[in-house]
Amino acid sequence: MDSQNQSKVGIGILIFKEGKVLLGKRLGNHAAGLYSGPGGHLEYMESFADCAQRETREETGIEIGNIKFLCLSNLKAYAPHHYVNIGLTADWKSGEPKNIEPDKCAGWNWYGLDEWPPPLFEVYNNYRIALRTGQNYFDA
Repeated sequence: MDSQNQSKVGIGILIFKEGKVLLGKRLGNHAAGLYSGPGGHLEYMESFADCAQRETREETGIEIGNIKFLCLSNLKAYAPHHYVNIGLTADWKSGEPKNIEPDKCAGWNWYGLDEWPPPLFEVYNNYRIALRTGQNYFDA
């Protein structure tokens, strides 16, 4: 099987600070122009929490804690990419968000739960539903 046609595991993190969530506008070739939080690929033998901390540090320079499971999504909206997405929540611990990967993100800002800017990266609609209802499994 061609590696392009294999499912991958992605982690997405909703980071909370004072009731707001950190989001940035994606750049690059995958879902450019859509808003999402930090996240990325789960590396071999890495825990979900370690992945969340690493990706957040690599993309924003901030530290997070109190990492919790939010939801699981079967993300096929961006074919030929196919991801099993593990949505997590975390609390901001320290640091100010920096745009460390300017080729992948236009910059980071804090948004209230009802103020997320459109358009959202598809899985973030699931995150919002999970936050509001407790639903934690999405298969599309």
